Amino acid sequence: MKVLVSGEVHVDYGQMFVESGEDGRDLHDAFAGQEGVGLCGGGTAGALLLLTGLRIGGVDFTAELHDGRPELDETWEEIVEVPFRPVSGETALRQWNGKARWELGLEERDYRVRYSAVGMDAGRSKNVREDDEPPTDDRYLLQIWPAAPEPARLLKRTGRAAAYWHAFATSPVG
Repeated sequence: MKVLVSGEVHVDYGQMFVESGEDGRDLHDAFAGQEGVGLCGGGTAGALLLLTGLRIGGVDFTAELHDGRPELDETWEEIVEVPFRPVSGETALRQWNGKARWELGLEERDYRVRYSAVGMDAGRSKNVREDDEPPTDDRYLLQIWPAAPEPARLLKRTGRAAAYWHAFATSPVG
């Protein structure tokens, strides 16, 4: 396992992105074809939309690259998996505001990603975290490994914030 990102990542509108190629920031397109799997939108080629409970501020975030499927850690409150395939040789985690990015070093091949969260409801209640305030209770983990494409899956849902985004991913654009 290789840690690609570890630390605080600033979110705006409760969003951060993994992008390769073009900008993949359309909220509805991100969940296309995921049939009720929210939180991590992989519906846009070469992009992932990652949602958080906190709307504005820094959240604790880790991204890991694995050789194979990592064990499922049931201590996370929210867990989803989606397919992902970078469309260029440069794939990066990017903040919504574009002020920071972390190169992930992924190849142009098929991957599976697992996005896990804890404390999303606490982050949503806090809403905005100023830079001089202590960290919120919400944390996020993105695990990536090589795998053949398979449909998005909701593995665990416990909170209201996650339920909202899973319902959003089910609703038609309109």
